[in-house]
Amino acid sequence: MRDNGGHAVALKWSMKNVYDVKPGEVFWAASNVGWVVGHSYIVYAPLLYGCTTIVYEGKPIGTPDPGAFWRVISQHGVSVLFTAPTAFRAIKKEDPAGDYLKKYNISCLRYLFLAGERLDPDTYHWASDMLKIPVVDHWWQTETGWPIAANCMGIEPFPIKAGSPTKPVPGYNVQILDADGNQLPNGEEGAVVIKLPLPPGCLPTLWQDDKRYMEYVTERPGYYVTGDGGRFDEDGYIFIMGRIDDVINVAGHRLSTGAMEEIVSKHKDVAECAVFGAEDQLKGQVPVGFVVLKAGVDREPKDIIKELVQMVRSELGALACFKEAAVVKALPKTRSGKTLRSTMRKIVDGKDYVVPSTIDDPSVLGIIADAAKTIGYGKK
Repeated sequence: MRDNGGHAVALKWSMKNVYDVKPGEVFWAASNVGWVVGHSYIVYAPLLYGCTTIVYEGKPIGTPDPGAFWRVISQHGVSVLFTAPTAFRAIKKEDPAGDYLKKYNISCLRYLFLAGERLDPDTYHWASDMLKIPVVDHWWQTETGWPIAANCMGIEPFPIKAGSPTKPVPGYNVQILDADGNQLPNGEEGAVVIKLPLPPGCLPTLWQDDKRYMEYVTERPGYYVTGDGGRFDEDGYIFIMGRIDDVINVAGHRLSTGAMEEIVSKHKDVAECAVFGAEDQLKGQVPVGFVVLKAGVDREPKDIIKELVQMVRSELGALACFKEAAVVKALPKTRSGKTLRSTMRKIVDGKDYVVPSTIDDPSVLGIIADAAKTIGYGKK
């Protein structure tokens, strides 16, 4: 993307109004400095606003243990932490009881902000119970450069609803449209769009690719198409259910894999999961799941899978057709923490794929390929 002067204005405004941080305090965005969050909230925003910023090389676990984040927060007096839900799912997996947290004094931490992918309610509740501070989900995109929807802690905090990034940030006119471009009422799920004009700080074009930029704003004239699906509830809270292409068509029934992930993640033994549609000759698509278990779980995987299938059936009905899942040691992710669902889908469908340049650990793709074969998918 090409940067613009409005980006600096938006970032500085967001530090006070979204993140409720004060000049002189320590703001830590635990992300990849080469990704948009790194540009916006490791480098520009905190320094524009007069905060101390932290550049961290490491992971939430394994460098050296699940207490890595707590050590940095305690050592440097972090007031606000901003990271991805994946980071907390990893910590939850390795230290479900929070034993490493008890080793550090992190009373300086006022807020935890999470973004980058959908924050499932189970991870929200775990983090909230452990930290005893507001855990704030917020939603934005590379293209916007700063939050689209958030609980603006520096303006007027709203009651938190698990699974929702609360309400659109000032400047964004977010709407839900159906396939014909009609605005949907609260409660109905559709395509999440932003009515033009976009606020300051959002992409004015794509770097040396004006033609491709126009695809964002011409698919539905008058709107920026986010590519995400979601809904508003009766209180005007927005719920982002995942990419539009994560809605699968099972024998003519449109089903959200995000809703299935939400159910699967509630299981007491599950640390994180991914559910997506696999090609099926009879039904068109069927949901397939990969599940990572919490540390210390030593039950038979087949028993856990049986329980997950029953949970989805109970909450969504038999139409969901969620019958196949595999337990794996890890899910493939980018260095910024996003789960590589599209690559996993290609593996499951037996298609050729390119290893993404942003992947954190390429060896995990082999784990997924082997697991896919155990449930009848992938290249034979």
